[in-house]
Amino acid sequence: MKAEKKQKAIAVLRDCPTSPRKMRLVADIIRGVEINQALGILRYSKKEASIRMEKLLKSAIANWEAKNEGERLEETKLCVKEIFVDGGRMLKRIQAAPQGRAHRIRKRSNHVTIVVDKMVTAENK
Repeated sequence: MKAEKKQKAIAVLRDCPTSPRKMRLVADIIRGVEINQALGILRYSKKEASIRMEKLLKSAIANWEAKNEGERLEETKLCVKEIFVDGGRMLKRIQAAPQGRAHRIRKRSNHVTIVVDKMVTAENK
């Protein structure tokens, strides 16, 4: 159990000012993908959320390196084991509307959590 925990590395991004729906589109693309391939996908993605996601993935990789000082990153096959996006705090604003009315605008934010772990192959089982 303790060896399993050592292999995992977690990175969390809180209160990211992007709607959770937009961030989930990017998260779904890299779920279960090997980290070098995931970094490439995020680097060349047109979505604005991919910039923050790439930075978070690099942070998770750095956390894994800090936990496993003896192992080399190039020799181990790491993948994005888990990634999930939760809704964060919502800023409520008012926009003027016709005839003296007002419409509510909800500026959404999110929390992203990435778990990086060794890739499971048929040999490792």
